[in-house]
Amino acid sequence: MSEDFDFDKYWLRVFSMCLEDVAGDDVKKSVLEGSEEISAETARDEVLDWSQKAMNKLDDLVTEEQKYEIMTGCSCQYPRSKLQKFKDLYSETQDLELVHSQMQEEFETFLKENMKLEARYFNEIKKRYMGMAGKLEGNTIIATKIPKSAFIKDWFEETDPNKKRAIFCHCPRVRDALIDPNNELPEHYCLCGAGFYKGIWEFILQKPVRVEVLETVMKGDDVCKVGIHLPE
Repeated sequence: MSEDFDFDKYWLRVFSMCLEDVAGDDVKKSVLEGSEEISAETARDEVLDWSQKAMNKLDDLVTEEQKYEIMTGCSCQYPRSKLQKFKDLYSETQDLELVHSQMQEEFETFLKENMKLEARYFNEIKKRYMGMAGKLEGNTIIATKIPKSAFIKDWFEETDPNKKRAIFCHCPRVRDALIDPNNELPEHYCLCGAGFYKGIWEFILQKPVRVEVLETVMKGDDVCKVGIHLPE
């Protein structure tokens, strides 16, 4: 079973739960129509075609707020066990800057010790505020996603803009769409990626957090950038 199929299977399960929780069973059935045919043998262009139709149905059947809740809710989540120390630190100190600085420090250690990144790649990632911590500006964090781990070096070395965008994203559907210029997913699909950060900070702060997509490779930007608006 391929990695991409594992992702699709997992994502469809979470997407289904979010649809039912936010919009109800009728909307869920309508949006998911045809997804039961997706299997290990399904061609990637067919998966992408289904995804485009599902996103368009979602756009027609729900409100903007419902769409936001559904798509941010079906994102991949950072392990809560690894966030617990940051949650405890914030609970004890109520010091957002301290939590943020320690998160960035841990991320830099991971890049150096686990990923063994060369200094030139490491310095560029740090300069661009890529990664989980992002750049803290008051009560807003501007986070630029890091290129998919398997492609980090390739991303830095790639000179073709289209190929560079295609290998940047962590989502196989987006990578499929960017390979073929005739295919495109609606921009609200990228709220799924923004939800990754929403989950992180809502767990740490134990308060609601709003996120927005500022830049996305799906719309021709070089990187994906998310604004995380923390509560006052």
